[in-house]
Amino acid sequence: MPEMTRKNWNDLVSKLPGKHVLQTWEWGESKRANGWSPLQKVWYGEQGQLVATALVLIRGVSLAGVKLPLKIMYLPRGPLLKDWTDHDLRNQVLSDLRTLGREQRAIFIKMDPEVEYGRGLPTQNGRDINQQTSLLISDLEGLGWKYSAEQVQFKNTMAIDLSPSAEDLLAGMKQKTRYNIRLATRKGVTIRPGTVKDLQLLYRMYAETSIRDGFIIRDENYYLSLWEMFIDSGMAEPLVAEVEGEAVAALVIFRFAGRAWYMFGMSREIHREKMPNYLLQWEAMVRAKDFGCTEYDLWGAPDEFSEDDELWGVYRFKRGLGGEVIRYIGAWDLPLNKLFYQSYTQFMPRVLSLMRSRGREQTAGSIQAG
Repeated sequence: MPEMTRKNWNDLVSKLPGKHVLQTWEWGESKRANGWSPLQKVWYGEQGQLVATALVLIRGVSLAGVKLPLKIMYLPRGPLLKDWTDHDLRNQVLSDLRTLGREQRAIFIKMDPEVEYGRGLPTQNGRDINQQTSLLISDLEGLGWKYSAEQVQFKNTMAIDLSPSAEDLLAGMKQKTRYNIRLATRKGVTIRPGTVKDLQLLYRMYAETSIRDGFIIRDENYYLSLWEMFIDSGMAEPLVAEVEGEAVAALVIFRFAGRAWYMFGMSREIHREKMPNYLLQWEAMVRAKDFGCTEYDLWGAPDEFSEDDELWGVYRFKRGLGGEVIRYIGAWDLPLNKLFYQSYTQFMPRVLSLMRSRGREQTAGSIQAG
């Protein structure tokens, strides 16, 4: 097999179902700054045909500042299989991952592939797409995998089919959403493509959004380097909403292999009544179509579809855009060192809570300093 490069790896990933930006070469490289080492794995069938790939992120473990001879492995939105219902292929890939984990002295392996459990709300005519899902879950449990208490990515999401015409996409939205898109235009909101020169502005708006809406973000360098890498590779584009030349909201759209993802959105308190976020989403959909994308992933939906869920307001916004709920099997862990795995899963929530508390203070400080 030839030496793996950015181009041939992304080409391989783009050929498989579930092709995802989190499985690209760029995503692996972006994680190096956070202590992860990316490893690319490929599987071929008996006839030499591509049947599976996996971007594996590997990171060492430290305790009280001391590095331990142990690691953790994570496959973000992977592995990718040509057919998850193929029992032999599935077992071969999972067996090889287990072997790799033992070679790396991993405490556990975490994966969260986009294997669909169903579409639509589970209590309102939700329909199962993958009839083999229940069997798959039984197989995973039989092989020692456990449903993870730490869901790194969203278990559920909402997506929009971009194949219809722009007129039909608008018609598929809620009436109030269409009204707000037109209102934003009437109120003077304009949308422009952003560049790397806008990234500090975007981070400041993102920090303001995180404080207002109560979620935790990482430090500025993390986002600036991530966004710049994907913008330079042509796989991401910021869109900035302005009122009379002043930036009031923005988002960053990622695009890969015919799919688009709304992964980062940010806004200021000023001019929110002019509904810039609605016009931003519409422009993002139109531009994704222009780039040949057939699906727009709105990135995230509630775990439990209840009005008590903290994402319920976000869900209503995305539903108004015409998004369809997609439910996945979620993240699964394979403990390879059960003693350390138990300690890790008990210890890490406390560490993450402390990191989130510090993150709030650092984010607030970065805004004040600016």
